[in-house]
Amino acid sequence: MKLLRFLPAIAALAAYSLAPDLRAAEPTARVIVDAAKPGPVINRNIYGQFAEHLGHCIYEGIWVGEDSPIPNTKGYRNDVLAALKNLNVPIIRWPGGCFADEYHWRDGIGPREKRPAMINTHWGGVVENNHFGTHEFLDLCELLGVEPYICGNVGSGTVRELMEWVEYMTSDADSPMANLRRQNGRDKPWKVHYLAVGNESWGCGGNMSPEYYAGEYRRYNTFVKNYSPDYRIQRVACGPDSANYEWTDTVMKLAGRQINGLSLHYYTLPTGDWSAKGSATNFGENQYFSTLNRTLKMEELVTRHSAIMDKYDPQKKVGLVVDEWGVWTDVEPGTNKGFLYQQNSLRDAIVAALNFHIFQAHADRVTMANIAQMINVLQAMILTDKEKMVLTPTYHVFEMFKPHQDATSLPVALTSSDYLFEKEKIPAVSASASRDAAGKIHLSLVNCDPAKPATVACTLGGVTAKSVTGRVLTAPATNSVNTFAAPHTVEPAAFDGAKIEGGSITITLPAKSVVMLEVQ
Repeated sequence: MKLLRFLPAIAALAAYSLAPDLRAAEPTARVIVDAAKPGPVINRNIYGQFAEHLGHCIYEGIWVGEDSPIPNTKGYRNDVLAALKNLNVPIIRWPGGCFADEYHWRDGIGPREKRPAMINTHWGGVVENNHFGTHEFLDLCELLGVEPYICGNVGSGTVRELMEWVEYMTSDADSPMANLRRQNGRDKPWKVHYLAVGNESWGCGGNMSPEYYAGEYRRYNTFVKNYSPDYRIQRVACGPDSANYEWTDTVMKLAGRQINGLSLHYYTLPTGDWSAKGSATNFGENQYFSTLNRTLKMEELVTRHSAIMDKYDPQKKVGLVVDEWGVWTDVEPGTNKGFLYQQNSLRDAIVAALNFHIFQAHADRVTMANIAQMINVLQAMILTDKEKMVLTPTYHVFEMFKPHQDATSLPVALTSSDYLFEKEKIPAVSASASRDAAGKIHLSLVNCDPAKPATVACTLGGVTAKSVTGRVLTAPATNSVNTFAAPHTVEPAAFDGAKIEGGSITITLPAKSVVMLEVQ
């Protein structure tokens, strides 16, 4: 059995080979958790959400208006509010996405019936009535107790426009923008700690070169003022599209001293082909395997971009912000192609868990992540249809992994056999561990193999395990989904497959499963 290199924070994925005559005797994986050598804190913002004016994410997903027959609080759906509160959502990114760089914030303030409409040219060509604007978003964040993450318009906006938006939201002075906010019904400023200076400026946000964007970032950043004496706004620069390492190098070199965070966007496409991404539900083992294999590329991307950032920022003052990630499939048949509505299966839940393990393994650099997207779009937490709502398998992974938020990462050494498909392989087991403020250790595990259970031998260094409890997420098939007619097909259940034996823990993971253990 060969022990592979691990990042200091949490488990990296690894593989080893067993001789055929040893397969029955050896466990599938061995895990060593070193509780005596705590790593960095896992930033709770890694579990962030993303809500764009796209399809039915905002309208019908979050916002139905005060006059809707759907039960609501000040226009926000009550069922969605309750579901999001249960996730302990730390932060929400808004208003885009590509939409952000054609969004002009003044169109979304004042009496709703007087707000000008616009065409959402990126997403379906529908009319956006701007009924959900700055007040509605920031009030939602206050209602949920989450941090707002505002994405500013650099592509079609102006420096003055962004400067005045920041003043409108955060200034308590007797000033033009603060007084305009007061005229619109909000006396005290909101707290906005995070601001993105543009979105995908290499693409839909302006088709800029990295040199040009770095100059624009420095110009815009100059006029983003800090109006509160209690905090400084954290500025997030537009970072690379997946493996564009030149972009990261150039922006860090030219603007790194003015940056608090650098974004990274990477989507998992089951086929790897943007013109035919693959179905969200109608897939066999070939696309199940390829989806997991492609999502594991996130490890390489985070590692290599972090290495470039280290060159210019060895103190790791600049956070890597993965503010768009998740599975992107073809839309559901019969739906608007511009609305990006897709179902969500057990496969998506496993993808989410694998990505969290990667982010947590780089907790020294990754400070935020925002899955795309929160409701009714791409790899969503929640699906709605008029008055009906259903929680997706991905939602349940977010809920199960709540104990990792703001917990201290613990180093994990993992050796795992392979999940083989045709001529390719990935590690069968993935793991991550943390210790919370109460001293409890939480160990999350994934068995990627769709057919075989996995036996994991776990050793804890620095502590003695007295009890272990857990929950498991699995389903009859990798493409099992929750529907409005059958909403409980994929949901967590109590897990009794972990036993303490002689100071170590033996864990039997079902095939295609995610498990969260609590060790005391």
